[in-house]
Formats: sequence, structure tokens, C-alpha cells
Amino acid sequence: MGKKLSRRLQALLEKVEDREYTPLEALTLLKETATAKFPEAAEAHIRLGIDPKYTDQQLRTTVTLPKGTGQTVRVAVITRGEKVAEATNAGADLVGSDELINEIQQGMMDFDKLIATPDVMPQVAKLGKLLGPRGLMPSPKGGTVTFDLASAIAEFKAGKLEFRADRTGIVHVMFGKASFAPEDLLVNLKALQETIDRNRPAGAKGRYWRTIYVASTMGPSIKVDINALRDLKVTEAA
Repeated sequence: MGKKLSRRLQALLEKVEDREYTPLEALTLLKETATAKFPEAAEAHIRLGIDPKYTDQQLRTTVTLPKGTGQTVRVAVITRGEKVAEATNAGADLVGSDELINEIQQGMMDFDKLIATPDVMPQVAKLGKLLGPRGLMPSPKGGTVTFDLASAIAEFKAGKLEFRADRTGIVHVMFGKASFAPEDLLVNLKALQETIDRNRPAGAKGRYWRTIYVASTMGPSIKVDINALRDLKVTEAA
């Protein structure tokens, strides 16, 4: 039996036409339909022409959102020696070595991003079953395994996000807050689109972009004109 829609959502669905919206139109409508009683995020759901079961059709990378995420990002760092002080001075919220690994093993997850230096990855590997399902396991592709801790911490706190295509080839990314101005959301969405194009998997064949929808956390999906977004010049979105 289908889930009954709330009166609020039914009213919002009536505002959304069954068509492709220009990027700025879509983001303006996203703001209008963000009527929940809490600060909603702006989300993008992008279907790509890839089959991630093949290694040459997987997409996993990072994007730096120029207008930030609108969130306070708590960064934890696992490292050792002089790098502990470096991470602390760079603004990490939690820093440690074996003791931090033990705390995480016991269920402490008071962070949004975990960075590790390459020399401690053999020890961090045992956290895979805990961190993997939460998307928190450090990885070189995600920019979270590095000796350059100061840059990594600064980037993730400023709005750098890691994302990947799920097993059905869909990318789900939070690209700001619904409270952002539509123009700022557009700058972030454009940065996301360019990153996905730049990192097109080698094995992707045929049409790469299939559909893109945007929505607030509790709002209806709004279809975006992919070509209009890809053709948009950076100066237009600045």
C-alpha cells in the first residue's frame, strides 16, 4: 500500500510542473518548496550513464563548493608524531593516534570527516567495517589520506565534499542549504556539474548525463535542464 502524502507535500507537488526547469528557475522553486520546520539542505540527485559494477565505470571524487555547505564540519585526524600538533594547529576538532582509533572502535563518532596520514592507514584499516557504511573511511581518492593535513582540514571545513555514484549509477549530493540565495546554490551546483564532467569514468559509453533533479530535504523533486546547466558559463553563475 502506498504511503499517504501529507497535506503539506501534496500542496508543494502542485507547484512543480512536469517539465525541465532552467537551473535558476529550479533553484528558486526549491527555495519556495522548503517549508519544513527545520533548516533544510539542498540536494542534487543525478543519474549517470554508468554501471559501477565495472571498475572503469565508477565515480568517486571530491568537489569544493565555492559558497560552502552551510554546515559546521567537525574534522577528526588520525596521525602520529609531529603531525599531531600540526593537525591541532590547523583547526582539527579531534586529533589522536591509537587512542583515537580505540575510541572510534568503541562507538565514538563525533565527527563529520575523518582524515588520516598514510603512515597510520594499516591501523585505520581495522575501522573499515565501522566507517565504511557511514562513508567516513579515509581514502586517497577522497582526499582524506594525506600528509598535507593543514590544506585538507581547511578545504573540508570550507566546503569540500566527497561523493560517489551508488551501485545504480546515481549520485546523491548535498550542495548547500535551502536558505542560500538561488544564485549561490547555482554556483555550487555548477561546480558539482563541472566536477562530474571532469571525472567522467574511462568506461562510460553513450550518453553520460541522464537526468538531474534538485530538491530540499523534505520537498518535491524538480527536474533540471541538463544542457542548460552544462552550457552555463562560470561568469553567469558567479
